Amino acid sequence: MTKSALQIARAAYQPKVPVALKGQVEAVDGEYTQSVADQEEIKKLFPNTYGMPIITFEKSKEAVTLPAINVGVILSGGQAPGGHNVIAGLFDGVKAINKDSRLYGFILGPGGLVDHNYMELTADIIDEYRNTGGFDMIGSGRTKLEETAQFDKGLEILKELGIKALVIIGGDDSNTNACVLAEYYQSINAGVQVIGCPKTIDGDLKNEQIETSFGFDTACKVYSEVIGNIQRDCNSARKYWHFIKLMGRSASHIALECALQTHPNVCIISEEVEAKNLTLDDVVNQIAAVVAKRAADGNDFGTVLIPEGLVEFIPAMKKLIAELNDFLAKNEAEFKLIKRSEQRNYVISKLTKDNSELYASLPEGVARQLTLDRDPHGNVQVSLIETEKLLAEMVGNRLAEWKKEGQYVGKFASQVHFFGYEGRCAAPSNYDADYCYSLGYTASCLIASGKTGYMSSVRNTTASADKWVAGGIPVTMMMNMEKRHGEMKPVIQKALVKLDGAPFKKYASQREKWAVNTDYVYPGPIQYFGPTEVCDQPTKTLLLEQGK
Repeated sequence: MTKSALQIARAAYQPKVPVALKGQVEAVDGEYTQSVADQEEIKKLFPNTYGMPIITFEKSKEAVTLPAINVGVILSGGQAPGGHNVIAGLFDGVKAINKDSRLYGFILGPGGLVDHNYMELTADIIDEYRNTGGFDMIGSGRTKLEETAQFDKGLEILKELGIKALVIIGGDDSNTNACVLAEYYQSINAGVQVIGCPKTIDGDLKNEQIETSFGFDTACKVYSEVIGNIQRDCNSARKYWHFIKLMGRSASHIALECALQTHPNVCIISEEVEAKNLTLDDVVNQIAAVVAKRAADGNDFGTVLIPEGLVEFIPAMKKLIAELNDFLAKNEAEFKLIKRSEQRNYVISKLTKDNSELYASLPEGVARQLTLDRDPHGNVQVSLIETEKLLAEMVGNRLAEWKKEGQYVGKFASQVHFFGYEGRCAAPSNYDADYCYSLGYTASCLIASGKTGYMSSVRNTTASADKWVAGGIPVTMMMNMEKRHGEMKPVIQKALVKLDGAPFKKYASQREKWAVNTDYVYPGPIQYFGPTEVCDQPTKTLLLEQGK
């Protein structure tokens, strides 16, 4: 692999780690846990892994010699900056347990376990990928580990390779599946531990013990750099409104963090739209009002940040999408037989009255996007819905209506953008490089302590790294029951933007000023070398949540 000058320099970077992870560690049990909701149902489904205690690692005074252990690792789901450092931390951790320990990577995600597609990860391979972005060391995939037949097929190769522990690096669904796998292997005494690591740039996998999911910091810095560039262009040309859609299907954490970093004129927060029961028309009117107000001050330009999942948070649209999900789950085969030109009318004829009327009122392109193939969970693929184009067009139409009524709205011209893949494989920030390495090393400590059904946890990360607290939390603690493919299933509860939380309150206190003034911030690219206050800062979201 040919390396850039930055990669060569970054390869020498030594991630900072909690002081407890330097040398021998011991696991200290904390309070026993229960699931965040639906306790009885979750307990019945996970009798072997429910209610376990929170674990914290502390320095051990005793030197313990442990036998060599073979460990497997899987990257699951979408890429997030820092995944390679999780694997590097895990590798160094299992080698610290015993120099003869071995690490195997399953190729292209969970499917590699089922298909027995793997490679041994040696020091030479690991060293090539330290502090780099992407998941290309072993690749990733979206195969769902849900069926007993898959678990049994995976167990065949685990036994053949003598693997006693499996680490699954993924988001909420991947870690849910990791917990199901841990429960199954425990129930049959398979002798295989399963540990999860919290990954998702969307930032919706977090709680008191999981302060942030890895990759969120880097992705937000990448997006904020480009938003800053656009805002500088916007402020230079002074003739365009830029509608910028950002990753974040189930929560608006990325949009909120980028707003805090760049001070756009408008940022829509999906959770607020839902809480206030706003319609699509309400959202359009809000944006159009800001455009008109800035036009009155002679500013025919601005920026609007839009979370990817906005459409699903508009209550009326949410009801429509829920009915569409259920209907298409049950009638997928029949729907695919309908001619494309007749699909719209077919759907309209099958929905309940209110949803049918709303569906019929949507522009044809958006209506079609709502019936495209579902994701593996049976949900609308919201990234395919061009919300940024929809809003730009609707705002333009609304302003034209207001102009006819005699209101001054200035000159409106729009540009649209979607920032998604640009942030998923960036070279990790110092924060993510450190955090991910610590998560991987902590996973090795959970393995050495004989734990299963746990997620690696590193917290107090707004302090210097030596004061970070490493440990683990039972995955069942984060679960509730949700409808998937028309059935109730146990899943990790997604963490949404809290409207009474410090990050949103900070944004809400500034947005009226940002709407009218051109108070743009241009963060620039991620800084890897230089003063700590420039290079090692966590997200504004995390700092505000921690009262910093």
